[in-house]
Amino acid sequence: MNTNKINKVNLTEKVSKAIETVKTTATKANNYALNTTEEAVTETLNIVDQWQKVTDKALKAGVKLLDNQQNLIFDSLETYKDHFVKGKKRFSKLFA
Repeated sequence: MNTNKINKVNLTEKVSKAIETVKTTATKANNYALNTTEEAVTETLNIVDQWQKVTDKALKAGVKLLDNQQNLIFDSLETYKDHFVKGKKRFSKLFA
């Protein structure tokens, strides 16, 4: 009978040790997952920040280009209008 009590105590100790081992392993795994996730998020934020800067530069340059093109079109239309008005006057003189 005495041996049964010893086995029960050993079993309880083994279960307790197993539970502690599981807790320790789970804590390590959780910390690893948290650190890895934090690194991934931080790296992603850094990359997004870099792309935002590139996009900002591209948009600013695009707006300047659009402004230049718009000015060119308006200048061309004004020149065409001037030629059209002068041509109308010349045409009127020829046939009037």
